[in-house]
Amino acid sequence: MLKINEEQWQVAKEKLRRKYNHLSDEDLAFQAGEEDKLVHKLSSRLKRKPSYIIFTIGKEIQDINSNRL
Repeated sequence: MLKINEEQWQVAKEKLRRKYNHLSDEDLAFQAGEEDKLVHKLSSRLKRKPSYIIFTIGKEIQDINSNRL
C-alpha cells in the first residue's frame, strides 16, 4: 500500500510527467486517501502492474529533492 502526501505527490507527479509525457492532468489527478485509485489508474494507463507503479512512485519520493527519475 502506498501513502503519500500532497507535497510528495507534486514532486512525483512532475517526475512521472517527464518520464511518461503522454500522461494527462486527469491521469495524474490525486486526492489524499485515494492512493489505490491513483495506482490502478496509472497501472492501466501505463500498462504496468500496480506493484511497478508503487515501486516507481516510492523511488521518486524517497529522495524528494533529487531530480532523478
